[in-house]
Amino acid sequence: MTSHLKIDFVSDVSCPWCVIGLRSLEQALERAGDAATAEIHFQPFELNPQMPPEGQDMVEHIAQKYGSTPEEMQRNREGIRDRGAALGFTFNMEKRSRIYNTFDAHRLLHWAELEGRQHELKRALFAAYFTEGRNPSDREVLIDVARQAGLNPEGARQVLESGQFGDDVRQLEQRYGQLGIRAVPSVIVNDKYLIQGGQPVEVFEQALRQIAAEPK
Repeated sequence: MTSHLKIDFVSDVSCPWCVIGLRSLEQALERAGDAATAEIHFQPFELNPQMPPEGQDMVEHIAQKYGSTPEEMQRNREGIRDRGAALGFTFNMEKRSRIYNTFDAHRLLHWAELEGRQHELKRALFAAYFTEGRNPSDREVLIDVARQAGLNPEGARQVLESGQFGDDVRQLEQRYGQLGIRAVPSVIVNDKYLIQGGQPVEVFEQALRQIAAEPK
């Protein structure tokens, strides 16, 4: 018997490990299709909520925030690129030179869920930033990405220019903060089980099968 799972995927569109986590989760769900299906809801988390509109140089930001050396950054980039490639995702590190504010992207994702295209927009936002090197705080970029995800571009423009869903996003961020979410990706299954980090496909699959097998 197949169990239907509710999954809240708490993440930021500027988080490379969130890309890896999502791709692993998607592939784990494919493998566990005989045991579990899932409804994924993407929940907002901002790694850098105070980031100004112009963003910050990537190397400068990582050195300031984490104290990483250039050599450590290079090793991390290579590791992320390799993990992404193994999951079928392309990280073009040379195209991603800045960190940007992602609040508008989260507002757009909130709207996209109401429109039934949230998963498509999440994937498109990841590709826009990590593969194409586009600016996820630029509203014209966001409108174009929304169009690529099958959303109405004029509807996206209206959401972005009106400030709509800003309070909703802030409330959700506060809610997950109160639940103790401090790092992403955080995958919450059935409002009860937490899987953190960009885990391998096998780890997600095992967890999903175990949860699905529990008696109702």
